[in-house]
Amino acid sequence: MRELLSALEARLDSPTAKGLAQAVSRAIRDEVLAPGDQLPPIRRVAEELMVSPTTVSSAWQLLARSGAIRSDGRRGTTVAPDRLGGARYTTALRHQPGSRLDLSTGVPDPRLLPDLRLPPGQVGGEVAPSSYLDDPVLPELRDALRANWPCVVDDLLVVDGAMDALDLITRTLFRPGDRVLVENPGFPPLLDLLEDRGVDVSPVGVDDSGPVLDDVAAGLSRKPVAIVVQPRGQNPTGVSITPTRARRLASLLAPTSVLVIEDDSAGDIASSSDLSLGEWLPDRVLHIRSFSKSYGPDLRLAAVSGPASVLAPIRHARALGQGWTSRLLQRALVALLADPGSQAQVRHARGEYARRRALVADRLAEHGILVPGTDGLNIWVPVRDESAAVLRLASQGIAVAPGGPFVVDGAAGGPHIRVTTGLVADAQVDVADAIAEAAGASAWSAQHR
Repeated sequence: MRELLSALEARLDSPTAKGLAQAVSRAIRDEVLAPGDQLPPIRRVAEELMVSPTTVSSAWQLLARSGAIRSDGRRGTTVAPDRLGGARYTTALRHQPGSRLDLSTGVPDPRLLPDLRLPPGQVGGEVAPSSYLDDPVLPELRDALRANWPCVVDDLLVVDGAMDALDLITRTLFRPGDRVLVENPGFPPLLDLLEDRGVDVSPVGVDDSGPVLDDVAAGLSRKPVAIVVQPRGQNPTGVSITPTRARRLASLLAPTSVLVIEDDSAGDIASSSDLSLGEWLPDRVLHIRSFSKSYGPDLRLAAVSGPASVLAPIRHARALGQGWTSRLLQRALVALLADPGSQAQVRHARGEYARRRALVADRLAEHGILVPGTDGLNIWVPVRDESAAVLRLASQGIAVAPGGPFVVDGAAGGPHIRVTTGLVADAQVDVADAIAEAAGASAWSAQHR
């Protein structure tokens, strides 16, 4: 410990909180400190470096906010582990090349997206902003969104997609060591993001009505700061929260101070009713609505609503970086939302995704394989052996995602695969038959196919 303190002293340029934080950061960079190493107690650091305990405490707070260190229970304060860099998401998308039918991605069918080639006159208003200081959200887009939002909101922030929203929220509002409740199974990029932030993730099961209330109640006993849910077409299960479950969940959360983050990434392609816990908990619900799956991934547009006091630090963090989402893209979305032809295309896509999903799910049910949910682009298929099922389908030119990356822990009901039925444009029965066969495959049978 004395050697470490000497190393910090050698790297200390000024006896301030910022100076000490920089000294620790340099020690980590120079590999004097490694992930998991314990930092000395605050009082001892203060005595050895001849600074006040308040200075050391402030330095530790700066380091914790940056994710460099974290509180580790009885071990005290330790250097945070190396960042995972999307390990779950990368694994979920890893499959055999040359697939004739790639059902592993969770993306919309490009043929069902609205035509973005709108007439120039239909994209009204100024072509370019007049100033860097213009309102980050076009007033006409704000009005259009508010008119169809699932709850009354103070304000809206437009960002570059749902993951941009989640990145801003987690970076601004969460600290290493915070506990957050998440759906299990859940969305791999979100799990990667939370783990990257040093957040303690606690799983909440999902049934056909939404998050399991008993699991939420158990999780609340651990004092979480937030819960993240997908209200419609949950990825990977396709479950949508029912109005009754939403009311009961809001009642369960009401006595607490837990922040609710709703990730409605399905958006306008979801066939379930639009809802938000903001109807009952308006002072602490952040609702994210993505337009990527319904109007085009390349638009990279999502909107975030919430109470002004919660949105304020998120807005400030964005002002320090991206600043605003392209107003040209915002104008395109305004035009798409107002264009009868585009709206008809979105309605057609919504019905087509529901039809494709139902055909595959119903055929699987004939094989005795039941999948949860009724909405969205994906189904969550129970299998005998996850790797064997993926391999068996790959041998037939069909790529699917393994279930492991979607699972927070081992308590998500056994091995599964995620299948993007939204991309099964035809031959749904044949695809379902192949999935059913793969669901019963064992490791030995897959290898000797």
